[in-house]
Amino acid sequence: MNNVEAFQAQLESVGYVAEKELAATLLLMTQLQRPLLLEGDAGVGKTEIAKTLSRVFKCPLIRLQCYEGLDASSAVYEWNYQRQLLAIKMQEGESHSSEETERHIFSDHYLLKRPLLQAISMEEPPVLLIDEIDRADEEFEAYLLEVLSDFQISIPELGTIKATSTPYVVLTSNGTRELSDALRRRCLYHYVDYPGFDKELRIVNARLPDITQRLAGQVVEFVHGLRKMNLRKIPGIAETLDWAAALMCLNVSELDKDPEIIAQTLVCLLKTKEDRDAVTREISERLIAKAV
Repeated sequence: MNNVEAFQAQLESVGYVAEKELAATLLLMTQLQRPLLLEGDAGVGKTEIAKTLSRVFKCPLIRLQCYEGLDASSAVYEWNYQRQLLAIKMQEGESHSSEETERHIFSDHYLLKRPLLQAISMEEPPVLLIDEIDRADEEFEAYLLEVLSDFQISIPELGTIKATSTPYVVLTSNGTRELSDALRRRCLYHYVDYPGFDKELRIVNARLPDITQRLAGQVVEFVHGLRKMNLRKIPGIAETLDWAAALMCLNVSELDKDPEIIAQTLVCLLKTKEDRDAVTREISERLIAKAV
């Protein structure tokens, strides 16, 4: 067994089914200590990859959820102003110079570490998940380059803080905007697509070991049929697992046994009114017939 196959087996041992290409990419990421950029549609399992790495390496997962307007105070650090004010109040009347007071209140004791600073300050490397980086502003993306290039953060009051350990960095993007070439150059890259039938069947069997092979195959076939439709929100792997679990809870053994229950459980797969209206009873029965 080569290194890629061994690492692929490690991923599978914690419940993640990965093809060799992805396993090789993750192995290179850890050995080269390079950030990994994962692109793909929402729901294909990008975030789950970071969670899997934290299970494989038995280390913490630190998550930074990106959004428009994200700034350093939310992503990197901020000062605990209330404690600083309290400290200044308590020192009133004491013989401390202004320089001594300033050094005291601008120390690690009053620093609130947000995900980026927290990640580079840990003794053992964590997995740092920078989720949906495409939702953040270009200004924040530019700021992130210093962290990803040198794994250090500049704090005006304290100076430059260098990483105690190098975290395993995973960035995800749903492609809502184009990322800069500078960010891409600093990262390894992997595109995560919806899984094929065989892979998704293995995922269902791995996550739901009590499901019958027949029902698992029918569920995956049905979902793959939905993904070929022009839906507003295509069901992802998580929706497949939710639906399969719901059918098991209702003691459904085959999709064609009770069409009424199947119609009621589609709430697990269809998440907008438009999609619910688009998948009529006739379409649902046609997908069931193809699945069985």
